[in-house]
Amino acid sequence: MEKTIEETKQGESLVLEAKSTNTKKLFIESYGCSMNFSDSEIVASILSENGFNTTQILEEADLVLVNTCSIRDKAEQTVRKRLEKYNAVKKRVNPKMKVGVLGCMAERLKEQFLEQEKIVDLVVGPDAYKDLPNLLMEVEEGRDAINVILSKEETYGDIAPVRLMSNGVTALVSITRGCDNMCTFCVVPFTRGRERSREPQSIMKEIQELWDSGYKEITLLGQNVDSYLWYGGGLKKDFVKASDMQKATAVDFDQLLDMVATAFPKMRIRFSTSNPQDMHESVLHIIAKHDNICKHIHLPVQSGSDRILKEMNRLHTREQYMRLIDNIRRILPDCEITQDMIAGFPTETEQDHQDTLSLMEYVKYNFGYMYAYSERPGTLAGRKMEDDVPEATKLRRLQEIVDLQRKHSGERTKTYVGKTVEVLVEKASKKSENDWAGRNPQSLMVVFPKEHYKVGDFVNVKITDCTSGTLIGTAVGYSDMN
Repeated sequence: MEKTIEETKQGESLVLEAKSTNTKKLFIESYGCSMNFSDSEIVASILSENGFNTTQILEEADLVLVNTCSIRDKAEQTVRKRLEKYNAVKKRVNPKMKVGVLGCMAERLKEQFLEQEKIVDLVVGPDAYKDLPNLLMEVEEGRDAINVILSKEETYGDIAPVRLMSNGVTALVSITRGCDNMCTFCVVPFTRGRERSREPQSIMKEIQELWDSGYKEITLLGQNVDSYLWYGGGLKKDFVKASDMQKATAVDFDQLLDMVATAFPKMRIRFSTSNPQDMHESVLHIIAKHDNICKHIHLPVQSGSDRILKEMNRLHTREQYMRLIDNIRRILPDCEITQDMIAGFPTETEQDHQDTLSLMEYVKYNFGYMYAYSERPGTLAGRKMEDDVPEATKLRRLQEIVDLQRKHSGERTKTYVGKTVEVLVEKASKKSENDWAGRNPQSLMVVFPKEHYKVGDFVNVKITDCTSGTLIGTAVGYSDMN
């Protein structure tokens, strides 16, 4: 998976507007990428139809679910600590509480959680959420409940997600599930299964419902959105067997992006995450064609060394990646590019690390998600490669990557000082209740005085100052998107 669409260091409790007929209470937390947060909205929708309202009070919950991430060991350790807390509350306050694990970690550690450690009552993988009502019946009858079977078809396109903890302005819309890219460091193909795409009409229907409800921005979401391909169902790899009619009427990602942007010209469109090998120039031209498609591309590279890219089974070279960057800069000169980077992958030498730093100098990313390599059991790297880079060396290299990214981020934000940018107001600023915060099309956070503006407004803001990650300015009026 092109990990981290938007990663969080802490879980988020999600709350659903209560149904008066529901009598049971659900407490649900999500960790990891945006796909997990999107999945939690699906889970809450399914359980809402089965008697549950959500709550933010752990102690009063009848059912506690944690939607998990297995990308790195640190994420798993965080979830384990939360499970310890859930069970402590269950023992001390609410013995009837049931505890369940959802998502990637559920699939990977199913037997350990249920049979060895006995710290959960149910384990549900990413493709089995529709089975939750049946699994809860199993739990009520005193049996452990588990379903982690991976599907070749499930996209949840027929489920209307509830918008949990929503600002009423921005929303996630899942378009693909799973991943076919067998990067040697990544667990996602094993925990989320093969790549499959959602039927385009159901995507358009969901976006229409969001627009009718007042939402102003969506993010088209998937482990690898650029490989989206709908031809009537089935896995992407089976497209070669499709009929001529299926191939003639197939919809790929640039066509879907064009459809959405054309149908909803006053709605901002984002997408994440992209895989360098699958992002074709045609997508860049679609972005350039539509003012409402945001000029921001998250383009994970993981390493600047050709040798390490090959060890990672990344299906692009340094040169190919740089050529893609050149095309983005040429076709979308006002586009910002962000990255994922891994420091200390097995066998990484000092020269490999220098290749990563030099690639960063070439691209000058606006932002990045940067990590020291964490061995993931079950991956090819975990099975076949010795984690041979000393921890101190990993951390030193990571710090050098972070320092360089901070420098580039500062340089990129300074270029906006004196310019006027369009901002979608999303929330109050964390630092001052007198200021609004929202993102510009390049996904930079902008802070400006509230005045008479409100959440959901598109506002033109003149930038007067900046930090390495935030633009600061003054509103000069509404934008044409209103």
